[in-house]
Amino acid sequence: MKSLSTATYSTPESTEMLLKARAFAEPLVLGEVLDTGENMLSHADAMAVILKGIGCSETVQAASYLVYACDHLNKPQELITKAFGDNLSALVMETNKLIRIQRQSRLLQLSGSTHTQSTLGVVQTESVRKMLLGFSRDLRVVLLRLVSRLQTLRFFAAIKLPLPDGLAAESLQVFAKLANRLGIWEIKWEMEDLAFRFLEPDTYRQVACLLHEKRTEREAHVEHLRSQLEQDLNAHGLHTQVSGRPKHIYSIVKKMRGKSLGFEQVYDLQALRIVVASVPECYGALSWIHSHFTSLPQEFDDYIARPKVNGYQSLHTVVTDATGHPTEIQIRTQAMHDHAENGMAAHWAYKEAGTKGYAGVSAASEYDAKIAVLRQLLAWERDLSGTQPQTQSLLDDRIYVLTPDASVVELPRGATAVDFAYSLHTSLGHRCRGSRVDGVMVPMNTALQNGQTVEIIAVKEGGPSRDWLNPDLGYLISHRAKTKVRAWFNALALSETVARGREAVGKLLQREGKTSINQDDLAAQLGFDHANALFEEVGKDEFSLRKIELLLRPPQEPQFDANAPILHRPSAKKTFAKSSLLVEGVDSVMTQLAKCCKPAPPDALCGFVTRGKGVSVHRADCTNVREMVTRHEDRLIDVEWGLTQTGEGLVYPVDIAVQAQDRQGLLRDISEVFTKEKMNVTGVQTQSIKGTAWMTFTVEISDSERLHKVLGMVAALSGVYGARRR
Repeated sequence: MKSLSTATYSTPESTEMLLKARAFAEPLVLGEVLDTGENMLSHADAMAVILKGIGCSETVQAASYLVYACDHLNKPQELITKAFGDNLSALVMETNKLIRIQRQSRLLQLSGSTHTQSTLGVVQTESVRKMLLGFSRDLRVVLLRLVSRLQTLRFFAAIKLPLPDGLAAESLQVFAKLANRLGIWEIKWEMEDLAFRFLEPDTYRQVACLLHEKRTEREAHVEHLRSQLEQDLNAHGLHTQVSGRPKHIYSIVKKMRGKSLGFEQVYDLQALRIVVASVPECYGALSWIHSHFTSLPQEFDDYIARPKVNGYQSLHTVVTDATGHPTEIQIRTQAMHDHAENGMAAHWAYKEAGTKGYAGVSAASEYDAKIAVLRQLLAWERDLSGTQPQTQSLLDDRIYVLTPDASVVELPRGATAVDFAYSLHTSLGHRCRGSRVDGVMVPMNTALQNGQTVEIIAVKEGGPSRDWLNPDLGYLISHRAKTKVRAWFNALALSETVARGREAVGKLLQREGKTSINQDDLAAQLGFDHANALFEEVGKDEFSLRKIELLLRPPQEPQFDANAPILHRPSAKKTFAKSSLLVEGVDSVMTQLAKCCKPAPPDALCGFVTRGKGVSVHRADCTNVREMVTRHEDRLIDVEWGLTQTGEGLVYPVDIAVQAQDRQGLLRDISEVFTKEKMNVTGVQTQSIKGTAWMTFTVEISDSERLHKVLGMVAALSGVYGARRR
């Protein structure tokens, strides 16, 4: 592990731009310290050294100094642009902006926070992740923050003081994983070990002691194996460089915990790395090693044929020598080794490098270089958030802004203060009437930029403006905000419709003298779930008040027609008919066809002797007569149709019930059937409930047998569910 030394703080060898940048910044930051207590200029020197070591351009190294000089200049962007050009100025200003909002976010979250210590760490980590992603459109900004964090860890390790709250977990969970995704192993390993040292000092110390116990013996064995292996492979015609590979404490602990292993079961405490000239030589070296050592097949990985998602390539194998000591061996080409050490760090220089690349990393075009890193950033985001892969780059479509208390809010690019308000709370969005961005009042349709702090000015009560839904005015960009505004206006229109329907139904109930009726029960009888659903349909003029009237006025009790023919009572010993009805055992009696079941020849009949109104003649299957018989069985009398033809030419009214899908032309089609069969229709009642039509036709027939044919014809019509005689 690297330690902090005076060499770390020495001015790095640099070109004229790098020297110029340091000379520009030195008088401004001399004697200044960071929030961590580290000297600002020393921190920038160390960053430049690390950046040079992983192959970054001199422009990125120069930015190490200028980002800290910004806070001491009145017009930093103007001055830096004049002295160093637009490219470096843009990089410096973006990085400085990210530093400022990270500092502000951390201070506000730590002061007066309602979070517990554990949840506060989660909130901080998520905020840092979002901010890094938000500023990753210039990928060099992310790298500068990555290197700065590594130097901060080195500083605290050197002075042997604990890290500020949250920095260790943040370093391990965000920055180290970012370095891993970008393939910068040199930074990843060191950052993991340093962060773990602060998070779990006892475990770190325990494993370090176990490694140190037989360190001399192990190093001697590794050196002997290294020199012998290099000599044998070169003698075999393979031009190789064999070196020992340090084993990192955090990776040892992770393997022990992940596989439930003891320290002595970790095979790769001893490790060698073999670098050859080409891919075929990688497999040639592997073949030779497996033929001269005992390999452990379960520990073999071919990352050349199947590279890791971050582009890492190498052959990994574990072998044992004659003494039984296991040793991990990695085999790779020089290009694979350069990529493994520095990863995609060189791609941050795509604006200067073009197709040449840095540190052995090249790209076919500037576009390919940028996209390669973008893919890794997206993968890193999924690692942390647990989301599934996206079909397109979300990084180009999002911005990250801050609330006044420094919470990070993710919005689509081009979002406004109104979008921001709705992302916080629907009510705040409805009541939004103005906004301040970075302390300055701006129009509410102003597009927000990455890293800005937004404050919403809201009234106590109110709703959105219809102008917000006008795309030409640009008030809303996010789908969420548009949906909330539409929902508000839809709810407003619905409440007005319901109020209109409630008023109409209330007036009807008042006219009918039914104001005490339960309106929910009334709605249920009409096929609605609740009263408001009924009011809504009435308010939209999609439900007729006539249907409510019919429900409130039930059919009257069966009445007798005064014009009905009077039947002469037959003698006790014989029946005769002077009309179409015969009443057995009665010489002469007034009769009336019951309107509840409307009998017609040749229906089976029964009679019921009423009080003062003669005999009510029903169909034998009439439900009303059954109920009356249960109470007055002695008043039941036999009735039948007459045997003479005196009834010829008479017609009888019957009711036909039809249930069908409510559609245009339904009534016309049914009426045509009756017309075709020469049946006179004397009455029609219809009711439609939720798309189903309930219809009752009163038709005149001479006998009920013809009715079966007509019912079959009606039932065969399109959309008719059923037709029956009532």
